Amino acid sequence: MTTDLTGHVALVTGAAQGMGAAHARRLAAAGATVAVNDIRDGDALGALADEIGGLTAAGDVSDPAECVRIADDVANATGRLDVLVANHAYMTMAALGDHDDADWWKVVDTNLGGTFFLVQAVLPHMRRAGAGRIVVISSEWGITGWPQATAYAAAKSGLVSLVKTLGRELAHEHVIVNAVAPGVTDTPQLLVDADAAGIGLAEMHDRYASSIPLRRIGSSDEVAAAVELLTDFDLEAIVGQVISCNGGSTRSRA
Repeated sequence: MTTDLTGHVALVTGAAQGMGAAHARRLAAAGATVAVNDIRDGDALGALADEIGGLTAAGDVSDPAECVRIADDVANATGRLDVLVANHAYMTMAALGDHDDADWWKVVDTNLGGTFFLVQAVLPHMRRAGAGRIVVISSEWGITGWPQATAYAAAKSGLVSLVKTLGRELAHEHVIVNAVAPGVTDTPQLLVDADAAGIGLAEMHDRYASSIPLRRIGSSDEVAAAVELLTDFDLEAIVGQVISCNGGSTRSRA
């Protein structure tokens, strides 16, 4: 199945590195004009935009006013906004009793609140076009939970419910909302896990791989392939679903 996004405009958040950059490259290769977002402009974000023939759209998505500005700037620059890939993330880890209150809420406000604000911001542009595709990046931990990741797991679980609800609410307008829930994936975010465990990154990779039926962690390109599928405007029957990219860990482990 080949996705053709020619003539469409996509906004990918958290795109300066890791999975976000992979999503942006994948959608650009499918023909989309891609606006790449991160919390601030930088060399990596600008280089990615240049590489894929897109544009930058920096801003803090945990701020509702910034979300509106970002969406409007992209639509004004390109004439439309058809696709949102809500990939941004902020994660810290700590035992529940030790987690700083303000930081706990920052994790929730960024991951869950930021996605809520972004959907509100892009929706008028999609309604104007008569259709849209929204892909939210949740997490395996939002389905299973994870020790010392209460804020992150709770926020990512909230995204699953948000997607299921928006799927029901928006499908009749041909704005199709789905999620991808990656398992352990080779991104810079694994450094947070390694630091919390007090081990090196390579050992962190090995520890995670040992509990995955596929016996390896995932790649950003594999997650991006699932994202591309869910942005296909010829595919409308998949609504409010969560695609798990995790090497079988949530199906095969007791």
